[in-house]
Amino acid sequence: MSMTKNPPKTDVKSTHFHLDKQAIRAAAAKIDEGAVTEGYRGNREEVIAMLNDALATELLCVMRYKRHYYTAKGLEIEAIKGEFLQHAQEEQSHADQIAERIVQLNGEPDFNPKTIAERSHAQYDESADIKDMIRANLVEERVAIEAYRQMIERIGDDDPTTKHMLIQIMAQEEEHADDMSDLLGL
Repeated sequence: MSMTKNPPKTDVKSTHFHLDKQAIRAAAAKIDEGAVTEGYRGNREEVIAMLNDALATELLCVMRYKRHYYTAKGLEIEAIKGEFLQHAQEEQSHADQIAERIVQLNGEPDFNPKTIAERSHAQYDESADIKDMIRANLVEERVAIEAYRQMIERIGDDDPTTKHMLIQIMAQEEEHADDMSDLLGL
């Protein structure tokens, strides 16, 4: 009985992936379209509209957290105020990322203060009690999480860059919700 060291060769054709060089050169030629190439499969107008609503949401969340930071009173709540300020800064970072993506998609970020509250998924809060502030922030973080989940689902694989950005933002919103939930347990 003889043993072979190498298995017998089969007639399976070796396939190697090749980039479409013609499509790559065509993309390079259309510099006036910025980051949007022919390969972009998303509905740009719909994605930009969703992102502008998300931008309004993030801006409103910045304002809510900032209000809570400045109006919460008492020495015993300095750590909570610090959490509000950190979340406000992170929400501002989300707004900046979203505005940048809108521009990359050849859109215009909508910072109109007259329509922010109307377009926002979240609500503003003027609570004076610290527990009410925390509760309001938890509710609105949950609203943001669900809104991002729906946007991610809608975009699917048609716009991987936007989808990836939204997944990252949603993960941080989940952290914020967890933080607020922990604070309610104090």
